[in-house]
Amino acid sequence: MLAVVKSVALLGLEGRLVQVEVDVTNGLPGFDIVGLPDTSVRESKERVRAAIRNSGFEFPLKRITVNLAPADLRKEGPHFDLPIAVALLAATGQIMLKGKWAAAAYLGELALDGHIRGVAGVLPSVVVAKANGVPGVVVPGVNGDEAALLQGLQVYAVESLNCLVSVIQGRSALEEHKADIDELLMRSEGEAADFAEVKGQAMAKRALEVAASGGHNVLLLGTPGSGKTMLARRLPGILPRLSIEEALEVTKLYSIAGILPADNPLITIRPFRAPHHNASRSSMVGGGTIPRPGEISLANNGVLFLDELPEYDRSVLESLRQPLEDGQVTISRVNAALTYPSKFVLVASMNPCYCGFYGDPVKECTCSPHLVHRYMHKISGPLLDRIDIQLEVPRLEYGELESGQKAETSHEIRERVEVARRRQQQRLAGRGICCNAQMGVKEVREFCELTREAVSLLKSAFDRLGLSARVLERIKKVARTIADLAGEESIQASHVAEALQYRNLDRKYWG
Repeated sequence: MLAVVKSVALLGLEGRLVQVEVDVTNGLPGFDIVGLPDTSVRESKERVRAAIRNSGFEFPLKRITVNLAPADLRKEGPHFDLPIAVALLAATGQIMLKGKWAAAAYLGELALDGHIRGVAGVLPSVVVAKANGVPGVVVPGVNGDEAALLQGLQVYAVESLNCLVSVIQGRSALEEHKADIDELLMRSEGEAADFAEVKGQAMAKRALEVAASGGHNVLLLGTPGSGKTMLARRLPGILPRLSIEEALEVTKLYSIAGILPADNPLITIRPFRAPHHNASRSSMVGGGTIPRPGEISLANNGVLFLDELPEYDRSVLESLRQPLEDGQVTISRVNAALTYPSKFVLVASMNPCYCGFYGDPVKECTCSPHLVHRYMHKISGPLLDRIDIQLEVPRLEYGELESGQKAETSHEIRERVEVARRRQQQRLAGRGICCNAQMGVKEVREFCELTREAVSLLKSAFDRLGLSARVLERIKKVARTIADLAGEESIQASHVAEALQYRNLDRKYWG
């Protein structure tokens, strides 16, 4: 007897609807799974066998063939356990699938006792199911809230195979699972670190406010202990709150990566990723037989913090160049070429030399000029060009550290940032971008209108400092953000002057 149920195979953020076909015939007992399954799918036959028996159902001593169609698409993941078990029970006549249960798609990993465990990638799988006209999905209980984030689809969350069979046979009822998205958006994963805790460093705080307002990349350079890491870790607290669309996009990426917290089905705060400097290129940009998102994608709509920038492998840093420019990364493999979003704010920090004290007014540097040059030139010019704000973070004086003066809180700074972002969103509406850093050449020409004095100042700086065309464009973007913070429609000379201040490190240390 033949039975067919639906499931989903993911390819990055996209996917395909899969028909799980189970045929049970007389013959020597056997259990074969075909249709390009990976190891976790092939091993599902042992989990399905034990789950069916331990749930009180009969496992047939017959010839069982499971086909995952389309056969030319590679299938991976343990979420095929549940659809295989349901189709097998239907093929042996132990249950009858009809109505919504015959039309639904099934996702879930089976424990040996029949309990249904949570799986990764539920939200993007539900999106695929809805796009293919599937009216409902059956998911593990722990994934119920995640699946219900998508409106317009019936979601049924079940805890065990026994429970599901009882509902299908009509012996018990199961209500459609609902999620309160507004309530989930109000959740917080804890208080973010506050800028009020940072003593001094007024210019660095101002630069990070500009970066948060326009989505600009930042490089902080200074001696050890000057506060670079402390400043960087407080940037997410002043970024605008995630919109529902941004939250869903981040949640899908976390779900695919298998790192979505079970008690937090919707990511409500901006990501902050800080990979160690021994990270490989694949872990940074993504990789695998069927590529998974890397750190730059997990930082999407948030912050990627690279501490001690020159300590990263040169190939890892160079792999960031295209994602920084395009806002997405395409990973090509023999089996698939997948594209993941990577619209993040890069915050990098570094010392000025190996010992960390080159140019320090208090402690003498022990590095030779050759070592200083070699250390600084671990960072390539093209990568520096893509960092809009480059700032030196000086050593703090004792009086600044012990000052009782009250500093601005992250909440106060964020209010100004959100006002500036709203101006940008209104200006850039309908263009597929939301902040100044994402503007292309066309938008820069259209929206970065400079006064006569500003044009004169920028021309003088371009000729005297030997700026590249890319750097010139990025200075205009930063100046546009500064003007937005000031509430000005046109870019004034003072805005250009401040933007130029944020580009002095490449001339001082790399010139």
